[in-house]
Amino acid sequence: MNCLSTMGGEYVCNLSPELIQRAKDELNEDPERRAADIQHIRDWLKKQPHIKARTDDWTILRFLRGCKFSLEKTKQKIDMFYTCKSMCPEWYTNRDPQDKRLRAILEMGVVLPLPGFDHLGRKVVFGRWGCYDPSFMSIDELLKLCTLAVDLVLEGEEEVSVNGLVIAGDCEGVVMGHLLAFTPSIAKKCAVFWQEGYPMRPKGLNYINTPAAFDTVFNIFKSFMKEKMKKRIHIHGSDLESLYKEVPKECLPVEYGGTNGTIEEIKDYWIKRVDARRDWLLEDEKYGVDESKRPGKPKTTVDLFGIEGSFRKLNID
Repeated sequence: MNCLSTMGGEYVCNLSPELIQRAKDELNEDPERRAADIQHIRDWLKKQPHIKARTDDWTILRFLRGCKFSLEKTKQKIDMFYTCKSMCPEWYTNRDPQDKRLRAILEMGVVLPLPGFDHLGRKVVFGRWGCYDPSFMSIDELLKLCTLAVDLVLEGEEEVSVNGLVIAGDCEGVVMGHLLAFTPSIAKKCAVFWQEGYPMRPKGLNYINTPAAFDTVFNIFKSFMKEKMKKRIHIHGSDLESLYKEVPKECLPVEYGGTNGTIEEIKDYWIKRVDARRDWLLEDEKYGVDESKRPGKPKTTVDLFGIEGSFRKLNID
């Protein structure tokens, strides 16, 4: 894991010369202007009474890279991120890895960022979507695992902000209880948040061992996706050789023909990383929006997700 900033929060670049060039070519990042762009966003945040955001260099830089250094898009994405975060407290509160309930869920190894990077320098997050009992773990708890994993990967590994990440999921064991929990309203919330709020570069969605009913449910989620993302979906069935074309063996667990450690070893590696960032996770709960302070009309879940329901307002002290 990279050390990305000094004690004072000042960004220190740890990218290789090749990645610095890639950030220039693909993300419009100018090292000569980087600090000024970060400061511009920081100054803007100071004028937003409703947003309580992290204002360290590295957090702001992640959003700038995620928006290819468009200052206006960066402002929109930061506002959207913290707005969604406050409207989804079921995903963003009680993320203490020492909490007994969360600990038990982490120990199941449902969502596992894999050590290292793939052949294109991307981070691979591996999901074992059928390995839990849907009567024990709710869909909101599953999504809490997903947001926790993505948050820590984005925060802790600088390469991801340039090269992006790939999702690979095994659907072995998925039953109707798993699928029915993924309602259209949940699918819409996920699609809006991941596409409009997160400062990440999703490069692929891969699924293996999909059950017969998978397509019906997944098509609902797919209907909310941008066209660019739809083209990055790969359904491999039970064909591991097909998966290897997108996610090389070197990245995958031994159980999937890979050489990157066993599921148990990867799970232990991941839980240690989560434990090491416990303070960050606990602190993260204080960041969000207070809609009562938003200039103009407060936003609601209907505005954001197009779904009915009481608006849960998170007041920030």
